[in-house]
Amino acid sequence: MSEPKRVKPARGKSRNAIGWVKAHGGAGATSLAEVIGGVDVGSRWPEPSRGEPRRIVLVGRTSARGLRSVSQALAALDEGRAPKGLDLLAVVLVADAPGRLPLSLLSRIRVIRSVVHVHRVPWIPAWRLDRTPKALPRQLATLTELVGNKRRDEGTGS
Repeated sequence: MSEPKRVKPARGKSRNAIGWVKAHGGAGATSLAEVIGGVDVGSRWPEPSRGEPRRIVLVGRTSARGLRSVSQALAALDEGRAPKGLDLLAVVLVADAPGRLPLSLLSRIRVIRSVVHVHRVPWIPAWRLDRTPKALPRQLATLTELVGNKRRDEGTGS
């Protein structure tokens, strides 16, 4: 049996920073942390007792797999399978494709929205190519206000 993998703490960041927790791979947490600020803690819960962010945002895609992963992560929080002291600010759902969502996915989002604040981010084509968008959608300004950070592009004219 192998030893459990040690997780490095998010260094150089305050416990009061926002921790972006991805519910699954490719959720968009890294892109959001780069644009809005905060700490991308990956797919694990941060440990406030070790100086990691206590305020978190859970990030997932709007695909069926993404929404299922978000639901599973919310269940883990609800059942106490996460470190003590975490403050979930919201769930952020990043569009998995351009266009409207099928009704079955919208229904799943309504269920998630019934238990936690949900913030939706539209499809951003530049992110697909690992580029910085020329203009950020207004939904990111609203999300920035929610997490209490200044957007990285404020005042730069980008």
